[in-house]
Amino acid sequence: MQAPMRLGERLVNEGYITPDQLSIALTEHKRNGHKLGEILVSLGFVKVEVVREAVGSFVGYASMSLKEVVPDPISLSLISETFAHNYQLMPISIKDNVLKVAMSNPGDILVLDKLRRHLQNPNIQVQPVLVVEAEIQNAIDNYYGYELSIEGILKELETGQADLTSISANNEYSQPMVRLVDNLLTDAVKRNASDIHFEPEEDYIRIRYRIDGVLQEIRLLHKMFWSGLVVRLKVMSELDLTEQRIPQDGRMTLIVHGRRIDFRVSSLPGTHGENFVLRILDREKGIVPLDELGLDKDSYDELKIMMGRPTGILLVTGPTGSGKTTTLYSILNELNDIGVNIMTLEDPVEYPMSLIRQTPVNEEIGMGFAAGIKALLRQDPDIILIGEIRDAETAEMSIRAAMTGHQVFATLHTNSAIGAIPRLLDIGVSRSIMSGNVIGIVAQRLARKLCKHCKEPYIPEEFEKQLLSISEKDNFQLYKAKGCDKCNGVGYKGRLAVLETLRFTTEMDELLLEGASQHALLDKAIENGFSTMAQSGIRWVRKGETTLEEISRVVNLTELL
Repeated sequence: MQAPMRLGERLVNEGYITPDQLSIALTEHKRNGHKLGEILVSLGFVKVEVVREAVGSFVGYASMSLKEVVPDPISLSLISETFAHNYQLMPISIKDNVLKVAMSNPGDILVLDKLRRHLQNPNIQVQPVLVVEAEIQNAIDNYYGYELSIEGILKELETGQADLTSISANNEYSQPMVRLVDNLLTDAVKRNASDIHFEPEEDYIRIRYRIDGVLQEIRLLHKMFWSGLVVRLKVMSELDLTEQRIPQDGRMTLIVHGRRIDFRVSSLPGTHGENFVLRILDREKGIVPLDELGLDKDSYDELKIMMGRPTGILLVTGPTGSGKTTTLYSILNELNDIGVNIMTLEDPVEYPMSLIRQTPVNEEIGMGFAAGIKALLRQDPDIILIGEIRDAETAEMSIRAAMTGHQVFATLHTNSAIGAIPRLLDIGVSRSIMSGNVIGIVAQRLARKLCKHCKEPYIPEEFEKQLLSISEKDNFQLYKAKGCDKCNGVGYKGRLAVLETLRFTTEMDELLLEGASQHALLDKAIENGFSTMAQSGIRWVRKGETTLEEISRVVNLTELL
């Protein structure tokens, strides 16, 4: 059996260092006894991240950096500062009784055994994670001894003498405003929010989270905190601190529960100050397996059939925030394989995916969607994703790519699946080009799911029975929202997809070519088994997964009357 490769040999073989650099580091190691990885970093031969990853794979443990981690206050309370300092470890997070702990030597059985005794709770499992020793010591210095709850930090700000306008990028974690912003962002991620709104009013600051598609007011803060919040948000997202007159866009990253969370930041000047909106981009949740999207069986089966067609274009339509991007990423994830070349053109790239070549558009330098498609076609792609069809040139280029033997996926802003046809005609795409090249059109909305812990049954009223096609004799019960601790009193938790999937058949292609109207195409689709979005929503209501009120919020139900 072959012996495992040593750290130095691994770094040489992978091209991070040269044999000469390894020889120098080994000489230093023999001379002073310091760890080889630390020596390589101190000599400037390699970055600390490279050593951390190499050591992690070498010892068989996951590795991470603590530079942008915000530890869970609960996990911090489980391990004393003295214990953390003595054994050079740092609690990161606790979830489902699994405590994630940063260690420079995660294989030290003696330390792990002492840690389990220190916890005094046999139900807690310890999950060690490899972290560079210097980062652990820095984290201990930063986090222990400081208030980490939002309420505690606000009290500290109100009673303390902190200078709210003097926050810099290199500021220590002793700054309460740094902790406040980090904790607000972490809190939003924990609540599964998709957006965070910082909205200054005349005398106070309103903070709202968009959860399951609906904005919820979370906190009101005194206006005295606003200057500090603005500076901290701008520093983190690398925006111009001196500019307050024009909109700005930026990005930042935070590690929450060991997961990398990206934030897309937008500032907009307003009457009472700059308004900030942060879009939360969780890489783990952004790429959802196709069978976990919350599709009903009919929609799922139709989508799988359309994905099986090797050439043509599949359009996903819907308003902003309807989950189009998530659906497309799920499709690409399903099709992703070493044997195919998948390329995307996005504005911007929201979720990086391995093996897939993702390109951001940049209109300022002439790299728009139309020009990008031309460039992509020279890269030998099998599957192409177009972030959005905005004009005739992009639409025609997308369909022509489908005509030349490629599988193309794209988004389009229309209210319904069948509405995509007149929309494409309106922007100048001919029927002859569309006919035979459109795989299908998916229109979707996202509706909130009833909280399974508190939903209440009730007997539907007459108009509800009419909408749901329930017979008077049927003793049928629906469910309504109530609210509990599990759903923060809202009555809804999570979302489901309300879809209509319009698959183009040979008959529909012929009708399209002949100049058939939208109604004629819809009639043929219904004849082939097409279900409208309203019918899809009603099915979810009948199953007890959501309410009529929620479906009527996102879907037009009047067509059923």
